[in-house]
Amino acid sequence: MSGFISFVGSGPGDPELLTLKGRDRLQRAEVVLFDDLSSGRMLEHAGEGAELIAVGKRAGRPSAKQEHVNALLLEHALAGKRVVRLKSGDPGVFGRLEEELTAIRARGIAHEIIPGVPSANAAAAAAGIPLTRRLTARRVQFVTGHDVTGDLPTDIDLDALADKGACTVVFMGKRTFPRLAAMLIEKGLSPDTPALLAEDVSKADQRIVRSTVAGLAKQLSEEYATTPALIMYGPLADPE
Repeated sequence: MSGFISFVGSGPGDPELLTLKGRDRLQRAEVVLFDDLSSGRMLEHAGEGAELIAVGKRAGRPSAKQEHVNALLLEHALAGKRVVRLKSGDPGVFGRLEEELTAIRARGIAHEIIPGVPSANAAAAAAGIPLTRRLTARRVQFVTGHDVTGDLPTDIDLDALADKGACTVVFMGKRTFPRLAAMLIEKGLSPDTPALLAEDVSKADQRIVRSTVAGLAKQLSEEYATTPALIMYGPLADPE
């Protein structure tokens, strides 16, 4: 008899931002497959005796292959276990949720998806700004800063990303942002467009760097670390 899988969004990292429903599933889980960014204090919510399995992926570090993660989900669910797949942020935002859903649906495994606080929303809150701004930022767009090879995607819509009326959030883009910024400026985006870098959002060592598109591109071209971060640019509201 197959078990049940709960895909739980843990939010950006602060255990207090975990939803009540997500915490309930963690407490009742027999097996927890967790992302690197969903580790630490977040796992204190797991029930006593739960098997905790790290399956996270981080740039520049040894990471679990997606096929291995899929196989683990199937193995434990088919053994009749209550499984939690704990993903950072929201499971449906650049979390490879679809690949895992495809694998378990092919075997008819019952499941649910529990949303989490998206890291972009948490970053905006930490910076004291909204993601939308009346009259000047009527649209929000999320984009990944790298493709499966780790490089800047070749099929990005530069016209959309250079839209001065949009607030753009770049996930996993610290290494590629200098090149992206140059392309956006060439497309007509002002180099003085407000931008910020949000690192380790909601954690004790959180860092918010306010700059411009050109300024942040220069900074990231000179210094790069694998610290998890988001980049936001556009008509961001002044927190003052």
